Amino acid sequence: MNLEVESKFAVASPTAVRGRLEQIGARAGPQQLQVDTYYAHPARDFWRSREAFRWRRRNQSNVLTYKGPQLPGPTKSRAEIELAVADGEAGARSCAALLDALGFTPIATVRKRRVTLRLGWQGWDVEVALDQVDGLGAFVEVEILCGEGELGPAQEAVRSLAAAVGLEAPEPRTYLELMLHHRTPPAGRP
Repeated sequence: MNLEVESKFAVASPTAVRGRLEQIGARAGPQQLQVDTYYAHPARDFWRSREAFRWRRRNQSNVLTYKGPQLPGPTKSRAEIELAVADGEAGARSCAALLDALGFTPIATVRKRRVTLRLGWQGWDVEVALDQVDGLGAFVEVEILCGEGELGPAQEAVRSLAAAVGLEAPEPRTYLELMLHHRTPPAGRP
């Protein structure tokens, strides 16, 4: 199983960070609109278990993602399983119908415009996302996917790259947590 190892940073100028990344060899892809709808499980409390389940619409693609509980360490690291479903509006309708039929209920939607940069760093393929998140502001995420036995070195590479481009004070909360913090929390949740 792959582990997602990442750190997120609130930034005033994503353009400045992009410039520093490009100076060390990062290459940017096109901007994408991502709409992430997070769901509550009908029989498990993902909030308490620190898991997440979302449906991401990225341009015309539809992807379901499960994120396991966070592992200890200096980065946000956890198991991640992604499953692509049919593209386009027909795929979106089918995905929504399936989740509804299984008893999943939407709890929040996070909309963001994302530019993804890729580069090699200390032997790792690193993805850096420059995000403009509706209602929350600008963020940079530094991410590596690794195997279970590679967690420590991957965490160190994420920290090292972040420091090299001047990113300080990681934001430990997910976009979902930040979004829920900015509105009245659901009953029984902080």
